[in-house]
Amino acid sequence: MNAVWINRYASLGPEFFTELPATGLPSPHWVAQSPACAELLGFPADWTEQGDALNIFSGNTTLPGMRPLATVYSGHQFGVWAGQLGDGRALMLGEIETPNGPMELQLKGAGLTPYSRMGDGRAVLRSSIREFLCSEAMAALGIPTTRALCITGSALPVRRETIETAAVVTRVAPSFIRFGHFEHFAHTGQHAALKRLADFFIEHHAPECREAENPYVALLDKVTRQTASLMADWHAVGFMHGVMNTDNMSLLGLTIDYGPFGFMDAFDPGHICNHSDDRGRYAYGRQGNVGFWNLHALAQAMLPLLSGDDGMSHDEAGERLLATLETYKTAFPTELMRRMRAKLGLLTERADDQALVDDWLKLMAAARADFTITFRRLADFATAPDAVRDHFLDRTAFDAWAQRYTERLAAEGSDAAERAARMKRTNPAVVLRNHLAENAIRAASEGDFSETTRLLKVLQSPYDEPAVAADAALPPEWAQGLEVSCSS
Repeated sequence: MNAVWINRYASLGPEFFTELPATGLPSPHWVAQSPACAELLGFPADWTEQGDALNIFSGNTTLPGMRPLATVYSGHQFGVWAGQLGDGRALMLGEIETPNGPMELQLKGAGLTPYSRMGDGRAVLRSSIREFLCSEAMAALGIPTTRALCITGSALPVRRETIETAAVVTRVAPSFIRFGHFEHFAHTGQHAALKRLADFFIEHHAPECREAENPYVALLDKVTRQTASLMADWHAVGFMHGVMNTDNMSLLGLTIDYGPFGFMDAFDPGHICNHSDDRGRYAYGRQGNVGFWNLHALAQAMLPLLSGDDGMSHDEAGERLLATLETYKTAFPTELMRRMRAKLGLLTERADDQALVDDWLKLMAAARADFTITFRRLADFATAPDAVRDHFLDRTAFDAWAQRYTERLAAEGSDAAERAARMKRTNPAVVLRNHLAENAIRAASEGDFSETTRLLKVLQSPYDEPAVAADAALPPEWAQGLEVSCSS
């Protein structure tokens, strides 16, 4: 907590943000903290007891060097241009140097900003617990993500569908710059500011792009590859973002803005985790294509960077950027297939692997087999085949696929014990299912935060069998009625 606080983003100029103090929580209390995130930041084990940490991370006071500000951005929401958006309930406190490089800290739920539009600038305890737990769960799964240091809460009432209580999540990332930041300055004709933003990002977060023939093309290529990898990560663990708007896409390829998200229970490629997504734009099986669509929006925003001083025409710049995006069409399926081979325990590549994977997923979809459990049990296929087979009503279809799988494993001389251990390091036993989060939320609403702390610890070791079997079991019947929406 003795870190030196700076805010390099503020050096970009007043067009990029509004500087204002947080509206803190009255009579705040601790809800939860992440020891893993604190370690990432280099904080001591007793950081919550140092200074006035509770009030700092509730928005009631600041440390020297902190410079709270809300950034402005724009974006496409559900495929429609939404115009100016911005940090409507988030404030960047600044950044600190850590053992893992510079990290920005941001308060989510710290009150109204000029970009709140019709919102109240607050976050509620329910959604704050979901974001906190999922941020740390994704990190433990090895998926790029913003992190969450802590949650503080208050009895302050906040209206959503019902009256709830307020909370603040402290989020952590090397940068919170989004596709929407680029879109804002391109669509408003602020091309000099757009160039400053791109140069700033390259300098601090993509320095290797400086040496390229065209640094901006190199930057788009980097973001394209990172986004393809992230989409493959999501698919491989059955994760659905729920609101893949361009303003919720990180230029660093991080999972960002955990609102209506979900992990797959019964496998359905068309599953929609966001109750507000009436047309299913962000359904599980569409996420890869949406990632590509969002990259197109980013590329369009980057056009002024190429069609300027170097004499490149607008059409030439567009062709150059579109050519760069073509990388995604091979990178995403390649990255996804690499992960699916690992999930099936395959070490080598064969031409018919794609068909083997596709048919496996079709079997799972037809049976509505549980995504996490079925893949996990497949690890023990050689010693307990019925544990997997029992997930499928069409035993004949399963047996036919299992014979192909057996032959495929034999073709590469797969060792059953070694493969099982490797697959259990790839296929998690525990993910943050909606009902697990709901149990923690219900307890917290009664003032008991122990379940949030317990669940966090379980989620930080997702590949280990949990001590409480229910954490890795099929969801209970009551969980079928759970819904998450944009208010989540």
